[in-house]
Amino acid sequence: MKRNNQQTLGEAISEMLRVFGLQQKLDETKLIASWEKVMGKTIAKHTTRVYISKKKLFIHLNSSAARQTLSFEKEKIISLMNEEVGKQIIEEVVLL
Repeated sequence: MKRNNQQTLGEAISEMLRVFGLQQKLDETKLIASWEKVMGKTIAKHTTRVYISKKKLFIHLNSSAARQTLSFEKEKIISLMNEEVGKQIIEEVVLL
């Protein structure tokens, strides 16, 4: 039974992450780790680096064909990645 002045462990951890400004970084790390799951093996195979900075998802690709394909799917990538963590983390995709 939870008392009014007590938190569950999960609530306490969530609060700590929020207070120390770590939740955003944790969500970004989860997104990067789930790149292959969300985008599939073929795209992941041609991806050399993925990182997030200032709500932009930067994707380095070693294939111009993959880059061309993804250039038409930027909004879908944003949607899929944000759905993965259940929050609006990504606002823009940059293909490199």
